[in-house]
Amino acid sequence: MLSRGALIILLCLNLAAALWWGLHAPARALALPPGMAGVPSLTLLAEAEADALPASAELAIAPSRMEATPVCLSVGPFDTPSALRRAVDALGTSVGKLQYREAQVQSTRGWRVFVPASNSRAEALAQARALAGQGIRDYYVVTAGPGENTVSLGLFREQKNAEARLAEVIALNIPAVMEAASEDRPQWWLEIAVATDFDWRTPLGRGNWQARPIPCF
Repeated sequence: MLSRGALIILLCLNLAAALWWGLHAPARALALPPGMAGVPSLTLLAEAEADALPASAELAIAPSRMEATPVCLSVGPFDTPSALRRAVDALGTSVGKLQYREAQVQSTRGWRVFVPASNSRAEALAQARALAGQGIRDYYVVTAGPGENTVSLGLFREQKNAEARLAEVIALNIPAVMEAASEDRPQWWLEIAVATDFDWRTPLGRGNWQARPIPCF
């Protein structure tokens, strides 16, 4: 009985909603009152920005006025990324174009003294035992890599210390040699386009900087 009553109520509500939707009149938009004389009307921010932006906007402006035919230079070298960043910050607003280039260079990191490579590991170990028999303690046999089967007698930061070590072992009739130890490391160069009279040294400050002419990019 309750379910039948609920169904009748639901049907009545639906009929009432349908009658209201079919018979009601849509609301008419009210016209805005005229504004006061001399007072401009309000404009949406989006409308104002759209009107102010031309069809083709200039996205970037050159930081400095360049000549028709600028000079292009490669300035450096910079040995660390932080030094490169400081140079970019110092020159970035004064040059027409700027990019950097990385290069690998060899640098000396010391001097090493060693007995040249033997024909086999067994011969290298025998040479090491001979060194120990003559009182040489600071050595090791290289078992792999470019210096395989050599007997290292030390790596020295100062050349004079390497020369003293070499003289010590040669005095014992040990056929040792000395050579510079080098390694590859990165360097960075800034490539810039500037006016012919541009002073690039002053913004960079103190440093052993060089500038090489390069083709313009």
